[in-house]
Amino acid sequence: MRLFRFISALGCLAVAAAPVVAQDDNKVQISGSIQSDILVPQADDKIGAEDYSEFALTNTFGEVNLSSKYIDAGLRVEYLDHPLPGFEPDYAGWGVPYIYLKGKYKNLEVTAGNFYEQFGSGFILRTYEERSLGIDNSLLGGRIVYKPFSWATVKALAGKQRRYWHDGGPFEGLNDSWIGGADVELSIDQWFKRMQESNTYLTFGASFVNKHEGDEELIVSYDGTKRLNFPENVSAYDVRLRLQTGNWNVLAEYAQKSQDPSQGNDYIYRKGYVAMLSASYSKRGMSLLVQAKRSDNMAFRSRRTLPTMTENSSYINHLPAFTMEHTYALAARYPYATNPDGEWAYQAELAYTFKRHSFLGGKYGTKVKVNFSHVHSIAQNLRTEEGIAPGSNGYVPGTDGYGSAFFKWGDSKYYQDFNVQLEKKFTSAFKLNLMYMNQYYNKTAVEGHGGMLHSNIYVAEGKYQFNNKLTLRAEAQYLDLTSGKNVEEGDGDCVYGLLELSVLPYLMFTVSDEYSIDDEIHYYNGSVTFAKAAHRLQVGYARTRAGFNCSGGVCRWVPASKGVTVSYNYNF
Repeated sequence: MRLFRFISALGCLAVAAAPVVAQDDNKVQISGSIQSDILVPQADDKIGAEDYSEFALTNTFGEVNLSSKYIDAGLRVEYLDHPLPGFEPDYAGWGVPYIYLKGKYKNLEVTAGNFYEQFGSGFILRTYEERSLGIDNSLLGGRIVYKPFSWATVKALAGKQRRYWHDGGPFEGLNDSWIGGADVELSIDQWFKRMQESNTYLTFGASFVNKHEGDEELIVSYDGTKRLNFPENVSAYDVRLRLQTGNWNVLAEYAQKSQDPSQGNDYIYRKGYVAMLSASYSKRGMSLLVQAKRSDNMAFRSRRTLPTMTENSSYINHLPAFTMEHTYALAARYPYATNPDGEWAYQAELAYTFKRHSFLGGKYGTKVKVNFSHVHSIAQNLRTEEGIAPGSNGYVPGTDGYGSAFFKWGDSKYYQDFNVQLEKKFTSAFKLNLMYMNQYYNKTAVEGHGGMLHSNIYVAEGKYQFNNKLTLRAEAQYLDLTSGKNVEEGDGDCVYGLLELSVLPYLMFTVSDEYSIDDEIHYYNGSVTFAKAAHRLQVGYARTRAGFNCSGGVCRWVPASKGVTVSYNYNF
């Protein structure tokens, strides 16, 4: 009944919004969206799919935003009483978790309510929403953005961070700590006429964030005498410099965090650090990217002690993974999640297009892309103290945990990926994509168990356009797990096939099957998608393998499931 009332209200809201926009879109513009993902679950002992007591599970969201010259406002309604599989227990709930009012005048912008913000690359602050991962760590408070000059932007903010519905409502579902921060960005090239004439852009940025959290009682010694004193204020700062000149773009960034003992780092008092250097070059037909990052004890959360260490809700910052995000099913089977304890990460990518009518380009040209990424542990000299046992990560609570030489690697390779992709159009109607991937995945480092997996992955994708309305796309994939096979954990060789028929302008039919060779299990999926104007409806039936869903180095474990799936999206 709650869900029916919720969807009915959203529908009425969307219908009412359309004529308002049409009446006078020069003064007030109304926009929004409705998204509802539904699973009617079925039990399946063979793949470990649960038998839920609810008839249907759903994640449903509705948004409406009003914008004008001086005032913006908006809110989001969520119905998550019975969420889809794999979300944290506190994720369940319903209500209005996001509402804001924004005032704008000349170079000043003031926001009250919920908001998202990112300073630099997010090393000390990134709040955002990613529904597929169950992330919405918005701040509830106030933010000011001021541009005193054309070459300067200043931001200041303060608030408390959302953590699902753990106390039953938007204003109670917050972590206790206060987050405050400021950021300034200066376009230095605006100071020098010669830089402007040569199309050279130089930007300097600096940020500061502070977390204020009360003390708590925690005894760590064997005899019950040693109590930890937690810092009430944990501060972090970030400096960065970006240079764009000609075809080059170079970014250097460094961030540091003060002592921040927490459950995630075994309550050690070591400072946190992260340094990054990224350079890219691009011109017509060619692009090059080279990146390196070292992080050390840089997990920054708004809550010192967590119900579960797997939740993503309480992160103040974000440490991107320097690994390629794959879209093919088997290539994305083992994605990498950033290690918050520390890592060295490297990535290089070269893309080149052979010109049309050349020997390798042929009639339509040929595009080749090569990507390599490697993630390794940092060296750690562990500290010990008599009378105190190490925590789950091996660090002794109450100490500085470990020492670490900056350029020295540790003993563990976390992840490595080398892949080559080729895109070739043979005729005006037929295009072929090929990919080879060699991957090392340290399952113990990422998931806590399983050892090192080494695999070779082969992908072929073809697309044929019969006419202006009919297009057929097919995929064939093979994962050869050369070492680390464990049938009980589902780690083995796999083949995958997909057929997708697009019938313009409204319909798309998709069937796919992933077959696990070692345990002889099919993971099939069939769906029909209807899209018209701002509406998109997909109905399907699927048997889904358990695994990780990742984006940008942040991952969520998704258990196996089976059943009817329905997905509806509407934007107005």
